[in-house]
Amino acid sequence: MIKTFPKLLQREDYFKCPLWVGDAPEFLSTLIKATDPYIKKAQKNEEKNIKERTKKLGDKKDMGHIYHSTTLIGDPKFNSLHNYILATSYNLLDEMGFSLERFKMFITESWVQEFAKHGGGLHDTHCHWNGHISGFYFLKCHMEKTSLPAFCDPRNGSLMNLLPEKDPNKITYASSKIFFKVKPGTIIFFPSYLPHQYILDLGYEPFRFIHWNIQAIPKGVIDAVQKK
Repeated sequence: MIKTFPKLLQREDYFKCPLWVGDAPEFLSTLIKATDPYIKKAQKNEEKNIKERTKKLGDKKDMGHIYHSTTLIGDPKFNSLHNYILATSYNLLDEMGFSLERFKMFITESWVQEFAKHGGGLHDTHCHWNGHISGFYFLKCHMEKTSLPAFCDPRNGSLMNLLPEKDPNKITYASSKIFFKVKPGTIIFFPSYLPHQYILDLGYEPFRFIHWNIQAIPKGVIDAVQKK
C-alpha cells in the first residue's frame, strides 16, 4: 500500500495564555510616597520576629524577610491606580473573548510589599484562587540588581512530560518559565490562574511593588447582597 503525506503542514495555535506589559510612570512618585507609611508599618511589625531570630540563631539583620502591607483598598491615595486597573482588566478580559455584560469588576486584594534590605527575599511559585486578572506595578527595582518576576507554564500536562530545551535563553514552545526584567513604572497584567514567582533578591537595591487581584462578580449576586 502506498501512503502519501502532506508536503506542508500549517501550524495552528490554540489555548494561548496572554500576558500584558506596559509602562505607567505617571503613578510612580505619588505611589512611592503613598506606600512609604505602609512599608514602614510592615517593617515595624517584623521587628519582633527579627529580634527573636537573631537571639536564637544569630544576627542576619532582616535577611529573608518580606514586608507585606495591609490592604490598600479604600485608601483614596490609590484610587487613580485602582480605577485604572479595574478599567484595564475589564478591557483585557473582553479582548480575551469573555462576555462581561452580566458581570462587574471588583478589586478583591491590593497590597504593597518590599523585600528585605539585606537580601534573601523571594516568592515560591503560586497562583491566586478565585480571581480572574492579577497584576504588578513596580515602584522600586533595578533591571540587573534586584529580583524579577517569573511566569510558569500553567499546563500541568505539559510539565508532566517536559523534554529538555535546546536553548533555555530563547522563548519557544519548549519554555516552561519566562522571566521579565522590570524597571520602576513597569506594569504587568495576567490571568490569575498563571503561576508566578519572584527569584532570589540579593539586596543590592530596594525592591518594592504593588500586587492586586481582580474578580468579575455576577451582577445578580451583587444585587442580592445589596438588597439584604
